[in-house]
Amino acid sequence: MKYKGIRNCLLLVLSLPLLGKVVEKPNILLILADDLGYGDVQCYNPESKVPTPHCNRLARQGMLFTDAHSPSTVCTPTRYSILTGRMAFRLNYKGVFTGVGGPCLITPERLTLPGMLREKGYETAMFGKWHIGISAYDKDGNPIHQNGLDAVKRIDYARSLKGGPLNRGFDHFFGTVSCPTTDWLYAYVDGDRIPVPPTQIIDRQPLPKHPYSRDNRPGMIAPDFDVEEVDMVFLEKSLKFLDQHKIQKPNKPFFLFHSLQAVHLPSFPGKDFKGKTEAGPHGDFIFQFDHVVGALLNKLDELKIAEDTLVIVTSDNGPEVPTVINMRKTHKHDAAHPWRGVKRDNWEGGHRVPFLVRWPKRVKRGVVSDQIICQTDLMATCANLVGYDLGNNQAEDSFDISPILLKHMEKPIRPYVLHQTISLSLAIRRGDWKYLDHKGSGGNNYSREGEWGLKQYALPEKALGAPGQLYNLKNDPGETTNLFFKHANIRKELKDKLDQLVRSGRSAPRRD
Repeated sequence: MKYKGIRNCLLLVLSLPLLGKVVEKPNILLILADDLGYGDVQCYNPESKVPTPHCNRLARQGMLFTDAHSPSTVCTPTRYSILTGRMAFRLNYKGVFTGVGGPCLITPERLTLPGMLREKGYETAMFGKWHIGISAYDKDGNPIHQNGLDAVKRIDYARSLKGGPLNRGFDHFFGTVSCPTTDWLYAYVDGDRIPVPPTQIIDRQPLPKHPYSRDNRPGMIAPDFDVEEVDMVFLEKSLKFLDQHKIQKPNKPFFLFHSLQAVHLPSFPGKDFKGKTEAGPHGDFIFQFDHVVGALLNKLDELKIAEDTLVIVTSDNGPEVPTVINMRKTHKHDAAHPWRGVKRDNWEGGHRVPFLVRWPKRVKRGVVSDQIICQTDLMATCANLVGYDLGNNQAEDSFDISPILLKHMEKPIRPYVLHQTISLSLAIRRGDWKYLDHKGSGGNNYSREGEWGLKQYALPEKALGAPGQLYNLKNDPGETTNLFFKHANIRKELKDKLDQLVRSGRSAPRRD
């Protein structure tokens, strides 16, 4: 008996590392597209008219999620949620920022994904679009928290910006305050300053004219800001960071957030990408996005760090309205394929997005997962990988999906996922069932007529008088038949759960 006890004790000691967290610190590269639809990428849509060889390669070399969702159907709240693991509707903030609107939606005391990783020894960098709010100041030192041209004209460029990436967990930042080629301030931020201030109103006359060239507001532009080459500038910065990090800090893990302009309108592909596809300017822009993915992957290979780098490629929401309508008509390309809805809508096309993951050292090649996940899950997943213990007031809507990535777990990780629109209309998903707590799309106006209006895609309501919508996505992936009255018990259960998750301030399990 004595020897049996010693043997059991020895076995227990040997098994201890297996019982606790396996702490790993991979490099992490997050590539976030803007308005890239589920159907834009060939590995998701074989009928896509745009070649996406690098995303296809990523899918072959890693894991492709078929049921991944952005936290919101528009960009500002999605970006808040990615960096905090918390649904943005909890802020009660509607809409998106333009120009120098603010202040930052992420409060100073809130833990962020880069802040968490920095605490665990990571070097953190972001290049590209911020768009979560920032504080610029006028000559009297007053913060400017307004959208529009007049606000931009009041900026004192001798003063630093507050509430930007450097104040929310990033060591390095180069990018733009809001949408790079859409909003009122066309100028680069380097760290917390704008080194080359805008000097004049943008001249849109020389810019390309096509159905995808709208949406750049008549704001102030800096002399060094070329709206057709923005993404190549961002790419150059990320590639330089990777080169320098390899030389200067080869033993320190990094978190690099590469936040693209592509493929947000206006569709201005760079000079090296114009005419590269048979799908027009927007097709060329998608092709450029894929090139950026490929350039970053190739750099990891060149530096011999691909094996130890977790790469995630995804999009902040579904495809934009004019893009979808024009591409369907002129190129038979459906960016929302096969889903109903587009950007701003709570139907699947508004928030079901590409989500590709590669980590050669740990994630098996060529895996397709139908697990329901949300981009908020990045925070809890990374926390588990690096051994960070999240508190109950952190990442309240984030689930750890590392068992899916590392162990190919088939049991659902998420019992529910929440969805929100630009108007804060809410929805909840449980398995095959989806309940929308509102009428219509929750975002776009489907009564607008004409060739470029959405009324042509409106579906007849089959549950007249229903204040909400209930769909079974397994039987009805196109969300065509509202089962609000037919399955009242399921609808009530989901409505009650949605209300409870809103009131409780969290949807992830408590971490006591």
